[in-house]
Amino acid sequence: MGESVLLVERGKEPFLGRGALPGGYVRPEEGLDEAALRELGEETGLDGRKLHLTQLRAYGDPGRDPRGRVVTVAYLALGPDLPTPVAGTDAADAVWTPVEEALGPGFGFSFDHGRVLADADEEARSRLEYTTVAAGFCREPFTISDLRRVYEVIWGISLDPSNFRREVTRTAGFVEPTGERRTAEAGRPAALYRFGGARELYPPLLRSGDVAGAGERAGAGGRG
Repeated sequence: MGESVLLVERGKEPFLGRGALPGGYVRPEEGLDEAALRELGEETGLDGRKLHLTQLRAYGDPGRDPRGRVVTVAYLALGPDLPTPVAGTDAADAVWTPVEEALGPGFGFSFDHGRVLADADEEARSRLEYTTVAAGFCREPFTISDLRRVYEVIWGISLDPSNFRREVTRTAGFVEPTGERRTAEAGRPAALYRFGGARELYPPLLRSGDVAGAGERAGAGGRG
């Protein structure tokens, strides 16, 4: 299964019945982070405090909202194995939708949310290059193959197993061996690891670098 995005079906005009990213207005007594967490909970039932939540960017082009001039501060929330969302407030429904489908032609987003999603998708891919957020998608203890699968799903490319293992295990603070192994049905038992505690990757794990097989590098560059 690939990347999915949480979308709501708008329950009122404008764009009644069309897909949108969950969101709403900031209350006078709120900060931006507080508003993002509240709106996520109200419209989908998800607790953003359990996710990797970070500010993406601001959008303020004239005409993006037919009701008047609106500036939006978008947030990116990442997390594994998330529960089924529950629609609330002004959302008629809330569903997980494959990112590839949502960014495809003719999807029919509300407002400029297709552009916001495209920016968020690229930001998620970039975060895997420069941070250790991918380890948060693996239940400990995990194998290097488990971690590689996270990268392959989000980047949308196949990675060279040997190159990926070499790059990951030589990066300080990314993963730590537990000294244990996972029994495999066939072949050698796989070594188990835990998250090493670092927040940033140095050197970065680039999509166009050694972790991609020679036949995949053109594809990696094209997706970025």
